Amino acid sequence: MNILAFFSSLIKSIGSLWHVGKTVLGIIFRHPITGTSVIPILPDGRIVLIRRSDDGCWSLPGGMIDWGEDIASAVCRELKEETGLELLKIRRLVGVYSAPDRDPRIHSICVVVEAEVQGEMKVEDNLEVLEIQAFDPSSLPQPQMSHDHARQLEDYLQGLTTLA
Repeated sequence: MNILAFFSSLIKSIGSLWHVGKTVLGIIFRHPITGTSVIPILPDGRIVLIRRSDDGCWSLPGGMIDWGEDIASAVCRELKEETGLELLKIRRLVGVYSAPDRDPRIHSICVVVEAEVQGEMKVEDNLEVLEIQAFDPSSLPQPQMSHDHARQLEDYLQGLTTLA
């Protein structure tokens, strides 16, 4: 093979790789990311919230579902990572929230569940969480919450199962 044929073949290979790379990047960055929010309920009925370090607002614990992980496992992991609490049982699906602007960082689809929890509340991830607190359902922080978590809590308190 002469040098010209070699470079021609190399350019075609690079072009094919670039096409595959663009397709993969398009799949990653042009499709919503799936995550979960947890409405953790302590044995006394209080709801556990975290104060996020990125915006200083109160929020439900939760996060992105990892590759190869199911939703229940992500709920358990995120709850432990952000609150130190142990998942006893997922009680019910509260809703699936998919509005493109619900998360200011990315387009994400959030699966929200109510969960029975136990244990000692403690910040496990100092990079994400400033504070953890349990609130009586009648005295939740209002109105400023991260993302669309105020709506998620409102739907939960009304007993709704929401697709939004």
